[in-house]
Amino acid sequence: MFVRLDTPAQYVKWVGPQRAKMLANVGINTAEDLLKYRPFRYEDRTNFRLIRELTPGNETVIQGTVSCAGGFSTPRRRVQIFEMLVGDGSGTIPVKFFNQPYLSKVFSKGQQVILYGVPRMDSYSQGLAFVNPDYEILVPGSDLTVHTGRIVPIYRRVGKLTTRSLRQIIFHLLQNLGESEGEPLPENVLEKFGFPRRLEAFRLIHFPICPPQQDQREFFQKLQSWRTSAQRRFIFEEFFFFQLGLQIVRRKREVMPKTRKIRVNEIIRERIKQILPFHPTSAQKRVLKEIVADLCGEQVMSRLLQGDVGSGKTVVAIQAFIAIAENGYQSALMAPTEILAEQHLRSIQAFLKSTPYRVSYLSNKVKGKQRKAILAQTKSGEVDLLVGTHALIQEGVEFRDLGLVIIDEQHRFGVIQRSQLMEKGGRPDTLVMTATPIPRSLALTGYGDLDVSLLDELPPGRRPIKTVLKTEKSRAEVYSVLDRELEKGHQAYIVYPLIEESEKLDLRAATEMSRHLQQDVFPGRNVGLMHGRLGASEKDELMDNFVEGKIDVLVSTTVIEVGIDVPNATLMVVEHAERFGLSQLHQLRGRIGRGSHESLCILMVDRVKSREAYERLDIMRRTSDGFKIAERDLEIRGPGEFVGTRQSGLPDFRFGNIVRDRKLLELARQEADRFLKSLIRSAIDPRLEIIRIAEEWRRHYGLYEVG
Repeated sequence: MFVRLDTPAQYVKWVGPQRAKMLANVGINTAEDLLKYRPFRYEDRTNFRLIRELTPGNETVIQGTVSCAGGFSTPRRRVQIFEMLVGDGSGTIPVKFFNQPYLSKVFSKGQQVILYGVPRMDSYSQGLAFVNPDYEILVPGSDLTVHTGRIVPIYRRVGKLTTRSLRQIIFHLLQNLGESEGEPLPENVLEKFGFPRRLEAFRLIHFPICPPQQDQREFFQKLQSWRTSAQRRFIFEEFFFFQLGLQIVRRKREVMPKTRKIRVNEIIRERIKQILPFHPTSAQKRVLKEIVADLCGEQVMSRLLQGDVGSGKTVVAIQAFIAIAENGYQSALMAPTEILAEQHLRSIQAFLKSTPYRVSYLSNKVKGKQRKAILAQTKSGEVDLLVGTHALIQEGVEFRDLGLVIIDEQHRFGVIQRSQLMEKGGRPDTLVMTATPIPRSLALTGYGDLDVSLLDELPPGRRPIKTVLKTEKSRAEVYSVLDRELEKGHQAYIVYPLIEESEKLDLRAATEMSRHLQQDVFPGRNVGLMHGRLGASEKDELMDNFVEGKIDVLVSTTVIEVGIDVPNATLMVVEHAERFGLSQLHQLRGRIGRGSHESLCILMVDRVKSREAYERLDIMRRTSDGFKIAERDLEIRGPGEFVGTRQSGLPDFRFGNIVRDRKLLELARQEADRFLKSLIRSAIDPRLEIIRIAEEWRRHYGLYEVG
């Protein structure tokens, strides 16, 4: 019976209702999903040997005949053993399977079998034996094999479904797949890159065959690193349709005129200049010009503002807000944590203290009459700028006329959260900000529908931060350096990865060490403790005291990673630095060097267990370039860990890896651009094709209409 790609997985041979439930738990619902459940590695099971040639400890394949078979239990522990003897004319070898009594109904005398495994010395027979090898019983008159005698796929287990079961299911699915299934990639793309057609490519990624003209070992190496033509085809296809979707989103934004008219005249420009306490950098001028052009343009702005720590993104965002407010519209600024949102509130209020603009704050901690008043003022338009956390997107928050959405450190928000805020204003202009430098490969996926502005210049007076690595042996020296900075009237951060001592992890915890520092190391100084479990009022009081210089040393967890701005803090000590990601260390380091004083970051390492870990930390010592650091961090940790959340807005690619396959990603982007332009120019109505692509995009990536 032939099946189609859209056939429910339940009706694929060897699946059924119970196995279908297991598969559905990992997102496999159709025959196509099964075929896209790619092998995570392969085994070359073509290395046939005669039994007399076998040596212990080496993976090998033999083919022979079962001469006898039977099962028994050990007298003491009652372990069930099935044993058989297999011969090939050059010799015989015992084969044992433990606790698999059902095999007595599988094997019988006279069968031709192929075995794959590692022969080892058997203490009972005093000779070589196979123990629990992978096996295959040959069908008379057929040389078709699934589990042995070929390069076989290895899959990650799904529930109770083993790699052997999955291999059998997918093999038979490919045997029964209808040949009439469509080809999604354009013909000219297939021809240009020499990709096999889709069904043939499915066969080749699951059950690869080395081309006659290619060396088997070389082919196997390409297979393991996902560089064969069939594998590259699916990587490209995934990237191609994702990039196509991004460009449809961008195209839709370009062809739909905005409903609000924004004008920026000389009066507004003067008001924007008046809030600046310093002369803007050339980068800030350039970026503000790009944003103002978007605000005054015919299409809705959707712009990503990248700026390294301390580059002045908040100032640019405030200037954009003033342009919106002067045109009679409201703005919203959403940050991922209360600490960051509150820091934004303090900074914005300081900038706007002599202006008539009304700024308010909303988080889940704001309750009762105060919350009702803020909601009412926001709905009536009395609030010009509402700053807050994800509370801004909750039910009950209504704006009179929301013209600008500013989302900070947006990689910490899910795509649904971002779109919910945008929907509150009837397609407002959107400015997405991040202090985490985004490598190009990441920008092409998570942010490919956005225009990008880059703040690549620090404000005047800022000095480079020196970074050094120190071990536990140098602790006294580190405390001496810290004491000298405090004597100069400066302040310091000491960051720990945990809040409290853990029996499992031998780490210095913030609570314990803050007591030790206050009582034993700096008894004459004020040591504060900041962590995520503190209430909002406690955090506010701590930060106010630190900003005002009442606290000399702030001991903290990573809650200070972003948004904290204390120009007098000149020293950062990061304990157990080997436990942090590169980008996280870069963000922490950015909390100092925000004034005109020389600043020092000390990375304390307990034990660096690998060369890679040392090289990772050494990058921090050698460069302060956030993009170089981010690129290396992305290579080390991969995109999922790099952004720190599964709801990051990044697609969950099944085949592609944006680090390994960045060249294919770039090619896919170029081809998607060409395809969409040709589609729009064609005589055929492109809307039906675009609707099909959009539906496919939404089904696979869940990101349509976001941005």
